[in-house]
Amino acid sequence: MNKVFLIGNLTRDPEVSETSGGVSVCHFSIAVNRSYTSADGERQTDFFNVTAWRGLADTVGRYAKKGNKVAVSGSIQMRTYEDNQGIKRTAVDVIAQDVEFLTPRSASNQGDDFYDAPAPQRDSAPARKKPTLQSFDDDGDIPF
Repeated sequence: MNKVFLIGNLTRDPEVSETSGGVSVCHFSIAVNRSYTSADGERQTDFFNVTAWRGLADTVGRYAKKGNKVAVSGSIQMRTYEDNQGIKRTAVDVIAQDVEFLTPRSASNQGDDFYDAPAPQRDSAPARKKPTLQSFDDDGDIPF
């Protein structure tokens, strides 16, 4: 089973692009604090590259910003590539299946956030009459 759950803060704004086939892809990275401190009292941090696809990519690209706290669940994918000097390298990426935004609304308001959008206006419908309840007392048919 290949499953990973991470909670951390975005280290940069997400970058959204499209493949040649028109599929949305979003790349971002998160910083995740370790649960322990080193011998000198410093808390260690790990940095993870995350990739989201399709609708999730669009959502993350639209609403997430640098510094926001997110929970990411997905799988780990390893890839190899050759760097500029011709040396083979290995990279570990997290492929997101779900991203949950954990930063409170008030802390993430930055003008283009969906939280700032006005609530949709409802057409004024005629007021409905509330139903009234009538008391009913008929214990004669109860079998116990």
